[in-house]
Amino acid sequence: MTVRAVKGMNDILPAEVGRWHHLEQHFRSMAEKHGYAEVRTPVVEPTGLFVRSIGEATDIVEKEMYSFERHGDALTLRPEGTAGAVRAYVEHHVHTQEPVTRWYYMGPMFRGERPARGRYRQFYQLGCEIYGDAGPAADAEMIDMLVQFFRSIGIADLEVLVNSLGGAQTRPRYREALREHLLPRRDLLSDDSKRRLDTNPLRILDSKDERDIAALDGAPSITEVLDGDDLAHWSQLQQDLDLLGTPYRKEPKLVRGLDYYTRTLFEIRTSAGEVGAQNAIGGGGRYDGLVQELGGPSVPAIGFALGVERILLAMPEPDVEPPFLCAIAPIGARAAGQALILARELRAGGLRVDVDTRGAAGASVKAMLRRANAIHARVCLVLGDSELDAGQVQIKDLAARTQTVVPRADVVQHVLSLQAQGGPSGGHA
Repeated sequence: MTVRAVKGMNDILPAEVGRWHHLEQHFRSMAEKHGYAEVRTPVVEPTGLFVRSIGEATDIVEKEMYSFERHGDALTLRPEGTAGAVRAYVEHHVHTQEPVTRWYYMGPMFRGERPARGRYRQFYQLGCEIYGDAGPAADAEMIDMLVQFFRSIGIADLEVLVNSLGGAQTRPRYREALREHLLPRRDLLSDDSKRRLDTNPLRILDSKDERDIAALDGAPSITEVLDGDDLAHWSQLQQDLDLLGTPYRKEPKLVRGLDYYTRTLFEIRTSAGEVGAQNAIGGGGRYDGLVQELGGPSVPAIGFALGVERILLAMPEPDVEPPFLCAIAPIGARAAGQALILARELRAGGLRVDVDTRGAAGASVKAMLRRANAIHARVCLVLGDSELDAGQVQIKDLAARTQTVVPRADVVQHVLSLQAQGGPSGGHA
């Protein structure tokens, strides 16, 4: 019986991974230009970390986490990246080392959802976090950074939604106003929303069920109950986005599936490419109380996460020239040993080299050239007994379909000159 991958957990083969590299390199460059440094946290964390941070009454904690016990510890595969980053920030007392911290991360997350296009059980996220800056200017810069990032990778059709959930005082007030609106309509709600009405009524705003949407008609907006510092923060955020010329739309029903969010909330959607109905490609917001909730000091924070698989569906195919690759085809065992030495010299010169060691066992030149073309090598160096005796190497330019014989001592310099000339990779010998 053939063993297959777990449903919703996918292999990324070499033919596909180039697009991933392209996206990750753009993201890394963008983040570092904005002052972020990379952080890497464990894939497995204590289950209690996510229960405390994400919220016990959320779908993620109730239905989707991959949790297990080992050696007496309750453990969970991380369903998102922020909780682990905050745990690391608190555990290593980073607040004592610098007043403002900017981190970015890349890696796999795990949720037991029903797999669909762009939504998987093992999925990958790119994210950024800022600790120590409470101002709306940090929020505006982060949102604008994301818009510029998506444009840089060819996704121009963007819809930026922003909202404010208010702070510790506003949120309970709005929760009660929302409950008062929905209680007379309780019988009209879906079963999930009936339960959430008592545990987490703000999550009803995110429901796609037609019954819930109808029951929410005429419900108060959270921005209507903002006052004091919350209102000032919300107003200044809009002014900063307007100043930057960042497109956005106020969406008072925008919530996200994590309980730790406060004040600014944002989501970026697109209809570009093949993204389909799962059109949110990133989002985030403030979580000013989470550092303290996880045992640290009162430090404000904001962050976001981007869904890599959804971005790849929306992103056009990058016009990237394959890297220069040099193949070596040794003929016979004697030549195979010398090919390894030659390959080491070429790599020391900064070249990518693939040695077809099958030549030691008698593979034909034709078979080795066929493989060189298949791996998109630009040149193939043919080395047999006659070349060794003459102190030469036969160099086949697979793109130009030419060949030349070069003294062994000049091979590295000759191949480097071909690399400097550029041009397409691969071809036919």
